[in-house]
Amino acid sequence: MRHVRHRSSLLVVVLALALIAAACGGGGGKKNNAAPTENARKGGTVTLSAEQELDCAAFLATCGNSLWGTFALGQHVLPLTYNIDPTTGKQVATNLLAGPATLETSPVQKITYKINPAAKWSDGQPITSTDFKFTWQTIVNRDDSYDKTGYKNIDSVDDSVPSTAVVTFKQGQPFGDWRSLFAGFFGLVPSHILQGKDVTAEMTNGFTWSGGPWKLDHWTKGQELVLVPNENYWGQKPNMDKVVFKFITDTAAESQAFKTGQVALMQPQPQLEQTQIKALPNVTTIANDRFDYEAIWFNTDKPPVNSKAVRQALAYATDRQAIVTQLFGPLKPDIRPIQSFTTAANKAYYQQDFARYTRDLAKVDSTMKGDGWAKGPDGIWAKGGQKANLVISSTTGNKRRELTEQILQSQWKEAGFNLTVDNKKSGVLFGELLPAGSYQISLYAQTPSDGDPTNAGGCSNFCSENIPKQPALSGNNYTRISDPALDTVLRNVDNELDEAKRLSEFKKESAMLADDVPALPLDPLFQPVYYYNNRLGGVVDNPVYGSFSTLAKWFCKSPSC
Repeated sequence: MRHVRHRSSLLVVVLALALIAAACGGGGGKKNNAAPTENARKGGTVTLSAEQELDCAAFLATCGNSLWGTFALGQHVLPLTYNIDPTTGKQVATNLLAGPATLETSPVQKITYKINPAAKWSDGQPITSTDFKFTWQTIVNRDDSYDKTGYKNIDSVDDSVPSTAVVTFKQGQPFGDWRSLFAGFFGLVPSHILQGKDVTAEMTNGFTWSGGPWKLDHWTKGQELVLVPNENYWGQKPNMDKVVFKFITDTAAESQAFKTGQVALMQPQPQLEQTQIKALPNVTTIANDRFDYEAIWFNTDKPPVNSKAVRQALAYATDRQAIVTQLFGPLKPDIRPIQSFTTAANKAYYQQDFARYTRDLAKVDSTMKGDGWAKGPDGIWAKGGQKANLVISSTTGNKRRELTEQILQSQWKEAGFNLTVDNKKSGVLFGELLPAGSYQISLYAQTPSDGDPTNAGGCSNFCSENIPKQPALSGNNYTRISDPALDTVLRNVDNELDEAKRLSEFKKESAMLADDVPALPLDPLFQPVYYYNNRLGGVVDNPVYGSFSTLAKWFCKSPSC
């Protein structure tokens, strides 16, 4: 999972259902995921906005755990085994492979990847099975690898035949979402370049090699990241000469840059003022249903939210429908809060266990009193000399999140909780505070790399083994929830290859999480795309990887778009 905001063999139907198109916009927008019908013009430079700057370009490491790192760089330069087809929502083999990988389930799980003989790195060296082996070893052997989900189940990678990688899993440790391996948010890295080196150090500040259609021209920190075509790419070459991502981390400034034409496309988190942008001439809007979701995350090591009763009481104190209506109603009138750690777009796995938490102050009172709390003269709960004083941290410059915090302050104050706001820059929040556990409550989003139950609030986020630990602080369980019974169910979901059994275990998982409340799911965080259709063509949205996933197919309608 990426933060902003993991992975099944029979998931194609699920993913297809995620593509409920809702295209609209001024100036004659076209259907969201329709294949471009115009002739693609060659050449030109496009400038786009990026609402977040990547902390580092070492995508296998904790510092590379950024969605915008994938949006702007990772998916364009790292070769991937599988991707999501934006027109169908299916997980499909990429042109890195000579065809879909083959799966064997007995006596142990085994995946065989046949590599496209044309596939090569930007220096002309072929992509081989040794790159698969090296990437796997790098992920599982380094303390700073941010997510080892699935990779740690692998027993060996046979690279004896350069054109064929055979991945064998450990006895009794299969992995249901195997298509997400060497794919999703990080792909292969070149063994012939990085072998014997510190991979994180080599990649952190950017790198010139590539195994995708683009390569990094330069990254001027705090300003821009620029991509140019990889001249040795074996597949379809990009249409444009250059893509410039301008880092505009303030929401209002990003909108202003789009309104004034400084950027031709933006994919921001939704904000109320974007109703004005939709009405601009020659602007196409894409607002697809996605797997992204936002939640209120509790650090279960920090009092008073280390108490399950307090977390449940806060869930009863929150009017989530009022929040999502106020935040998103003008942009998406039919929006509803989500009731599990996936969205309703994921129809095969969506559960509604959190539906029991509606605003109910009587429930708040009984839950808190049952945990030994009493309200003081100021109306704030207290226990053993400790007041229910809470601090929430989110990302600075995001007006929608600031509004969410203001609503929570009002709702929770009425319920007997005092909430203060301490927002941080994205790099500080995700790079420092969350991994170190130096927070009490946080508001942020998750982007699963597909709709598989492994990703939908799975082991990566909630297994005790994934609690970040010193010194590397790798792992995604920022809530620090530690429940052996939950761990067992989470691992069952990860390891089960039978879809019916996985669903059964996932339902148990969802119910247990709703009881523990390590986080409170809030809204299905769709990310609208806005672009000038008289300047830019070929834009197609992807339900996970955003519109940028098809960047090589975009084209300028004039020399500089």
